[in-house]
Amino acid sequence: MNGFARKALAEFLGTALLVATVVGSGIFVTGLTGDPALRLLTNALVTGAMLVALIVALGPVSAAFNPWVTLAERIFGAIRTGEAVGFAVAQTVGGIAGTVLANLMFSRPAIAISTHARTGSGRWLSEGLTTFGLLLVVFGVVRSGRRAHVGYAVGCYVTASYFFAATGFSNAAVTIARMFSDTFAGIAPRSVPGFLVAQLIGTVAAVAAVRALYPQARELAVELTR
Repeated sequence: MNGFARKALAEFLGTALLVATVVGSGIFVTGLTGDPALRLLTNALVTGAMLVALIVALGPVSAAFNPWVTLAERIFGAIRTGEAVGFAVAQTVGGIAGTVLANLMFSRPAIAISTHARTGSGRWLSEGLTTFGLLLVVFGVVRSGRRAHVGYAVGCYVTASYFFAATGFSNAAVTIARMFSDTFAGIAPRSVPGFLVAQLIGTVAAVAAVRALYPQARELAVELTR
């Protein structure tokens, strides 16, 4: 298996397991309690823990699990355009596969389009801000020479984002995948475009901020490929 295929497989598997965790833990905790705060806390902690595990395990191969992180890597010159497209496809397909697996694990239909509407200016602002923060954490940790700590930093940030913001998807593949589960973690298809636009704006802002804070863009690209 060539280098690109190995990386695409890592992105597929990592995103699939991440989304299976988000959706599966949401289904499971809903059956345990009707307390929305406890549901959210459980979902946040489980998701953050899984992110740490996946990034540490798959990081030596590829561990973006997020098309926006992949887009930023392309802008910084760490990967080529064809690779970026391939990774984004692998992440999105992996995310959908993870949703299907989570649905099946809990004896639900493999695909059930979500009716959970998530819309409004507050949610869009939240998505832009949390995506901005996520990319700032990822590339800030890498650029500061502490790449080994990315998993822990990202896991902590994502856990926190569940609570400091109105929403915290911050990931195009996860957002699309969660359309296919009509559960606690789902998002209605009509809500997805607004989320994706907000996330893109957050990504562009984060790239600009990283370039301002760490102007050696080429050095950043080299570090990402190690």
